[in-house]
Amino acid sequence: MSTETGEVTGTKDKDYNIIWFTEQCLNNALRLETYIQDAERDGDSDLATFFRKAQADSRKGAESGKRMLAERLSA
Repeated sequence: MSTETGEVTGTKDKDYNIIWFTEQCLNNALRLETYIQDAERDGDSDLATFFRKAQADSRKGAESGKRMLAERLSA
């Protein structure tokens, strides 16, 4: 079986990879919101802070991915 390189989907691997990365960052930010709420409910401020930092990193990754995708698609 050959690897899909955009012939089936119409999306080149590198563009798909950026889209996938961005989606995963956004999904991670959403999931971490639940973890933050769980930590806060249990009174664990250290863990909530840890998850907030991770969430901020995920948001930064998503923003970077969106910028890169926009640049490449407009070229």
